[in-house]
Amino acid sequence: MPLMMWRSDEAGHAIHHNECWLEFTGRPLEAELGLGWRSGLHPEDFDRHARIVAEAFEARAPFTVEFRLRRHDGEYRWLLDTARPLMEDGRFQGYLGSCFDITDRKHAEEHIEHALAEKEALLAEVYHRVRNNLQVMVSLIGLYGRAAPDACRGSFEALGQRVRAIALVQQHLHEAPHIASIDLKDYLHRLASGLGQLRRAGRISVHVGGSGNGLVEPRTANALGMIVAEIVAECLDATAEHVACSIAIDIESGLPARLSIVSGVSEMADSGRSNVPKLGPRLIAAYAAQAEISVSGDASPGDPLWLTLPPTRPAAQ
Repeated sequence: MPLMMWRSDEAGHAIHHNECWLEFTGRPLEAELGLGWRSGLHPEDFDRHARIVAEAFEARAPFTVEFRLRRHDGEYRWLLDTARPLMEDGRFQGYLGSCFDITDRKHAEEHIEHALAEKEALLAEVYHRVRNNLQVMVSLIGLYGRAAPDACRGSFEALGQRVRAIALVQQHLHEAPHIASIDLKDYLHRLASGLGQLRRAGRISVHVGGSGNGLVEPRTANALGMIVAEIVAECLDATAEHVACSIAIDIESGLPARLSIVSGVSEMADSGRSNVPKLGPRLIAAYAAQAEISVSGDASPGDPLWLTLPPTRPAAQ
């Protein structure tokens, strides 16, 4: 057989190793029989291997275990050992097992884990710098706003609000469990809660509902976050400080994924600050275009804002 094979008796002692096994270890058969082969086990794998095998022997159950075994040149190689119990006339006769070398696979897994750790560290550093830069921007906008003429202060306040919303969107993207594919409903729930407390806490609510859900790419999640943040900002800009405002987001099931957003600005709401430019539609269109999101409607109760998300692109192999 081209595989490393072994057989044990009912006590777990090796009674046979094939030629492929002996070529790998470079030891004579006599040295490998009984428990002799275990002298080649890597010290760090010895106890774990013994525990797994003992549990399988007690249950007379098949088992699979990975361990390192010393090759004839002194190098430890990773083996995948698969064994099954042998029964004859209902009596347990020991185990028959086969091993093959998985060292290259283990090295590839270790490389991937190392690369992912480096990526996570880089993302954390990038997020940290982005957050700090946004905080500096908010401070600068506040300074300029306080020094600006009264007619301009509303615009500075609205700009600062939007920069803080950008920071919040980036925070929730960074906190997503899987940055490559973000759970849509969970992300919007967390973002909605944060936006509701960002300004006029308790006077604006963002509700996320609907039967749909799915995974979206970071660029789609970022654009959605910015669109929702802009609708919240527009709602706040259009209402007096004492007026409550609610925003409803419904996620439809099916493909392509679709969301409807309704901003419940009351008809009795304040007309808004005349010195704050109404840039919402233009900003929403720009955010949507960046992520290839189709947009229609104006988020009013009679004409909800419909967002049709692009299909998720397959991950690169």
